[in-house]
Amino acid sequence: MLNPLDIITALFLCSDGFVRQEMALKMSVCQFSVPLLLPNCDTKQCTLMLWAMRDIVKKYRPQSLSESKGFIEDRIVLSELPMISFVRLGECSLSKSEILNKLLSNTQQYHDTFVHHDMECGDSPRRISNGLVEITWYLPCGNKNMDVFSEPVAVANLRGDIASFETQFSFLCETSAAVFVFFDTLDSECELLTNQHKAQIFLVGNRQSEHFGKDALKKVATKLGLTTSNILLKTKQMNDADFVQTLQKTVSKVVENSKMRMRIEQMTDIAHELGIWVDEDSSECQTAKKNADAITAEIQDILEYKEAQLPLQGLIWKELTRLEKEEFRLRNVGSEKIEEYKSDLQIEKTKLREKQNSYDMSNAMTCFITAISSPGTERCYFLKWMRMNLDNVSREKLSDLKEQYKEKCKNSENKEEIKDIDRQLSNSSLGTEHFFREMGQIYEASLSLPETDPSRQQLHHLPKLCAELLLDGFPLELVDGEASNIPLRWVSDVLSQLNDLMSPKSKILVVTVLGVQSTGKSTLLNTMFGVQFAVSSGRCTRGAFMLLIRINEDVKKVLNCDFMVIIDTEGLKSPELAQLDNSHEHDNELATLVVGLSDLTIINIAMENSTEMKDILQIVVHAFLRMKEVGKKPKCQFVHQNVSDVSAHENNSRDRKLLLQQLDEMTQAAAKMEKKEENMSFTDVMEYSPVTGNWYIPGLWNGNPPMAPVNAGYSEAVYELKKNIIQMLGSCGSSAHDILEFTEWMKSLWNAVKHENFIFSFRNSLVADAYMRLCTEFNTWEWDFKKEMYKWVTNAETEINNFGTVAQKSETSDMRQLLTQLKSEACTVLTKWETKLLGNLAEYFKQTEGHVYLVEGYREDFATSAKSLRREMESSMFNQLTAAADIRRGMTELDRIKENHTKQLEERVCALIEKCRKKKVQMTEKELDEEFDKMWTQTEELSFSEMKVEDIYNNVLHHLITNVKDKGGHAWELLNQKSLQECGLDPFKYTAEGFFTRLTNKIIGHQKAVQQIADKIIASCTQCILGKIQSKNNYHDTYIQEILHMIDEKLQNNQDVKIEIEFEVSLKQHICGVAARQFQKLHEDFIHVNDPYRCLNQNKEKFRTDFKDVFHERDQCQKKAEEFTDRCLRPAVEDFVYRSLGPDIIGEMKTNQKFSTRMFFQSSVLLDLLSKDDFKNYQSYICSYEEYVKNWILKQIVERFSDGSTMFEFEERHVQSSIRSINDAVNKAKTEKSGNLKSFIQNVCQELGDKLNISQDALGAFMILNNADQQQFAHWLIECVKDMAQDLQEKFKETNILMKLKELNVNPQNVLFTDLIGCGKQCPFCEAPCEAGGKEHGEHFASLHRPEGLGRYRWDETQKLSTDICSSSVISDQRFGCTATNDEWHPYKEYATIYPDWRIAPDASLQASDYWKYVLANFNQQFAEAFNAKPADIHATWKHITRKQAEESIKVSFNTK
Repeated sequence: MLNPLDIITALFLCSDGFVRQEMALKMSVCQFSVPLLLPNCDTKQCTLMLWAMRDIVKKYRPQSLSESKGFIEDRIVLSELPMISFVRLGECSLSKSEILNKLLSNTQQYHDTFVHHDMECGDSPRRISNGLVEITWYLPCGNKNMDVFSEPVAVANLRGDIASFETQFSFLCETSAAVFVFFDTLDSECELLTNQHKAQIFLVGNRQSEHFGKDALKKVATKLGLTTSNILLKTKQMNDADFVQTLQKTVSKVVENSKMRMRIEQMTDIAHELGIWVDEDSSECQTAKKNADAITAEIQDILEYKEAQLPLQGLIWKELTRLEKEEFRLRNVGSEKIEEYKSDLQIEKTKLREKQNSYDMSNAMTCFITAISSPGTERCYFLKWMRMNLDNVSREKLSDLKEQYKEKCKNSENKEEIKDIDRQLSNSSLGTEHFFREMGQIYEASLSLPETDPSRQQLHHLPKLCAELLLDGFPLELVDGEASNIPLRWVSDVLSQLNDLMSPKSKILVVTVLGVQSTGKSTLLNTMFGVQFAVSSGRCTRGAFMLLIRINEDVKKVLNCDFMVIIDTEGLKSPELAQLDNSHEHDNELATLVVGLSDLTIINIAMENSTEMKDILQIVVHAFLRMKEVGKKPKCQFVHQNVSDVSAHENNSRDRKLLLQQLDEMTQAAAKMEKKEENMSFTDVMEYSPVTGNWYIPGLWNGNPPMAPVNAGYSEAVYELKKNIIQMLGSCGSSAHDILEFTEWMKSLWNAVKHENFIFSFRNSLVADAYMRLCTEFNTWEWDFKKEMYKWVTNAETEINNFGTVAQKSETSDMRQLLTQLKSEACTVLTKWETKLLGNLAEYFKQTEGHVYLVEGYREDFATSAKSLRREMESSMFNQLTAAADIRRGMTELDRIKENHTKQLEERVCALIEKCRKKKVQMTEKELDEEFDKMWTQTEELSFSEMKVEDIYNNVLHHLITNVKDKGGHAWELLNQKSLQECGLDPFKYTAEGFFTRLTNKIIGHQKAVQQIADKIIASCTQCILGKIQSKNNYHDTYIQEILHMIDEKLQNNQDVKIEIEFEVSLKQHICGVAARQFQKLHEDFIHVNDPYRCLNQNKEKFRTDFKDVFHERDQCQKKAEEFTDRCLRPAVEDFVYRSLGPDIIGEMKTNQKFSTRMFFQSSVLLDLLSKDDFKNYQSYICSYEEYVKNWILKQIVERFSDGSTMFEFEERHVQSSIRSINDAVNKAKTEKSGNLKSFIQNVCQELGDKLNISQDALGAFMILNNADQQQFAHWLIECVKDMAQDLQEKFKETNILMKLKELNVNPQNVLFTDLIGCGKQCPFCEAPCEAGGKEHGEHFASLHRPEGLGRYRWDETQKLSTDICSSSVISDQRFGCTATNDEWHPYKEYATIYPDWRIAPDASLQASDYWKYVLANFNQQFAEAFNAKPADIHATWKHITRKQAEESIKVSFNTK
């Protein structure tokens, strides 16, 4: 068994100065004695533990201050107190330590301050602790009935016999007011006692002891000149209580009468004289002390000192904060132009930074930076000295103010006085955080200097210094509570350096505490995690501080992270106090920030503050609601302090229900404030269970301070809470952040917090990153789906085209039945892929990496988009199948006629051959030709029924009437005013009168706006018509239906412009007129190409050659194989390649990041524009967005495939695939017993029927007059197919990319455009395109908005282009008016009530819109001329934006760094 004193001695001997200091502090708080002189049994040397006790601060109220309720608060080593020492001479039957404990305890409460014989393990022999001198303090509370001593007193206790420890005894005699010597027997000489003169000696003996010698006592008393009052003897009649009372009276007299008062700090000289070491003697500690003293010795008046030595953080920093927030909130913009106002604010900020840079670095800051640059231990000593020195300086002033503040706060009527004290508190506080704050300001100011400036380069190392300190366990100030701001660049750079110092991929979890001021938040964190946040009465923590704790290996496995970040915050204030200094806003900001940063938030509630609790909860609930809206759902624990009853948890179940009820009410109130009207409960907002989410912690003190020890139940309850927290964090589904991600959250949260409307203002690159990843993944799945559908529909169309021919694959003879069967198959395939797509989405959200939980809110949008994609694909596929079936049905009769004619022709040719052979004479070539020509002339007698030409105009008009019939009678009248044949002959011009107002004092011609819409719609429809023409198929009604649907969709997307019915009808007539004209020609061309007589005549020379071959009985095998290959297979293979290439090209383009998501695409287009920096390009992009983007995509495709290698790979793959299919078909046909070549060819064609579209005309012509041998033909066919492959390869190589693109069945340019343009919506104010992923998203957003002048808006008084940007306007008090508002003025801040689908977030960084500012500033004159307006007034700050800054703004806005 070990003696507790041995353990204490061992711990102190094994620890460094900082751990000793922490142990001494904790022991003192628990009212345990602490080592004053520490013995080392190895060296027989002892050490004065001055440094270890440096951090102990005590607060007490002597009797003299009991009336005034004043108190004294001081560092114990600096307090001049009388010290009473207790020692033992020889053996003693009285337990000195036990008597001391009773001496120091009042009658109500006994406490073991000193370890004694009757305690657990107290009787174990001491091995290393003899010679230990312990010290404790008795401090009065000012209550006569409770105080043992009315004045403070230090009590020292030497362990062991003074005969063995003369040095320690001498030290105590030199430093004490009195020394009480406990004895049983005395040596009459007793030189040990007679040599000591400084301290008053008291002899304490036990008469009941058998060794007690009365004579010896008298001799010693006489030698020492002691009176009877200096001798205390415990007699038989005395019990312990009486004896202790006597002792107390004696000590009280000594304390009252003694002039001997000494600070522990003063004891060092005596220690040195006696050869006792002092723990502060180390060189690091002394150098650090010297450096700290050099700084703090200068302080006379704190306020003056701060102004002189720390000038950057005062009024300048507060003014910078005000300007920064005003930039985001625009509360005072009035009638001024927004961008001009913002520009002025930026100029003011620049001036303030210049002012900061004009100051030379003060002596104090130079010394401070030099000192914290010193090696590790010395730096730690320095910061500790600084903290203690500064505390000492400001304590005197602050203690009194804090006490006044607490008193005044009890009565909320003293508002002005409270406000005044609050101001004084802020001005009078001075801690190391002020020096670090100044360091941050020096650094931030230097960043406004050029990079090459020596002053800037000299300060480059500051963030690293601070990061090293963070790693060493020092706190970093996140939020400056006085200015209510974060120096973002400084904190970000410190954290960035910290990231470099930590091992790669280190993860962190964040725990935060929030609660009413002075409810023991810092104490709770210090107890739970062993950290050292400043703890004091009154208002202590200002702002928020973060601290880093390295996680042990065993806990690392549970938490799955390397470090824990603890954030301590300033106490939230009650509403009464909040009204005084607008701090309610500050509290809201602070709560939102720390809740947003944390994985778990501890909400600290002291039960006596339950009235304030409600208001605090409101702030907290607000913060949680905001987090939920931005994709974070932190965990929370409510901690109820000062609840000690064992049945607390049970008794408080009703309170917990009530708390949850209040939380629900507040959630609904907060939801209303944040414009979220749904019926929300607190558990919707965050993970909280009333049963497990509440912890009850007893009060910290066991009795009345200052002599109350710490309640052991407090530590136990906190330990249980800590275990629960670790368990909760361990089960955290979300992955831990790294430091850079934490930094990103901090920046985006703080920027959003600066806005009044947090939810609308929040933009975070981690959320954007997670969203971008989700979009990229979804786009990949979507493309796989589409690609598979393109492939399936291509094969289905081939099957339909081969229906009713020798290549027919299907067994059904009814086209309607085939169509139904194919549609059914299509549904099965679509359902399979839709399920796969939704499955991929579900799996994606199950993963723990990549911050998936941040985009949980978009999950439903993407699921809806997947279902919508299925519907779109189904509609498109059904239309394609129906059109193909209808066209094929129309061809069936034609094919029958052609087949019949070919058959009759074959019979006639055979008859002619028979006739010629009967002549029995050798006929010359000329004679054969004459006979053939005579026969051919007779074929013209065959009945050639002409195909009927349909009136396409009539069909188109029918569909147009159906489309507009719901628009009312006026639309019908308008249609009848003009025939469709007259429409679309001239360019479309909109001629309605009037103007269109959209913004306060800003106008844009209605006519121009509508004409612009018309031009865009006409361009899109023209491209669609062109696609149909290039297919060279017959006209089908689905063509015009598709075009009318496209017009309706685009008009729907431009609802913010008032569209009259006249405009809609005339636009549709114009487009339908153009379409009908083109489709009529398409139809007539189709009839001409498929005319039976023409088709027959085309093959006249082929038939002549075949006639001669049969007549001369020549071997036709090779020739026929070549003919079949050239006329039937080659066109079919070429067609197959072009039908397959489209999806290949799209797939290849999508592997490029530019085409992976809408955001990447937009940023790539804008960066490309910037690289060319040409006005015409910008104008084209702004005014003809779709056209410009389509052309840009085309250029990218051409550029990607211009070298030909990738395209050649695709072509080669499809050619080889076709060759394999042909060879397989030939080999299969060879195995089947076919009677002749005709049936052999039919078998080959049937096998290829679902892959190749073989021309029926060519096949029919090939089949007649064919006497080739089947085996020989098959041999030559395989050879010819090989040659064909080489010929095709050569042909593809020679054909340029643009020619190939025209031949494709699936147009890559259009598909990429449709995919990347998304929903096609544009910002209702500046026309920036929507970038949201999926087609069916709940809200539209654009990363980069433009100055409205680029949308042709001008100020009506001056006709100058407007520079306002909607992302600024939406946070201003300005108003707008448009068709959607019925031309009435509407506040910009409430734009969402007019455009609920749009989310226009303010600039995440104020530089986000630099791109378009740069464009307008550089091409102001040209835009003005193009828009027929006067140039905009360009603000000074815009003129200084460089191309590099414009490029950077794109990367920031689209998060594509």
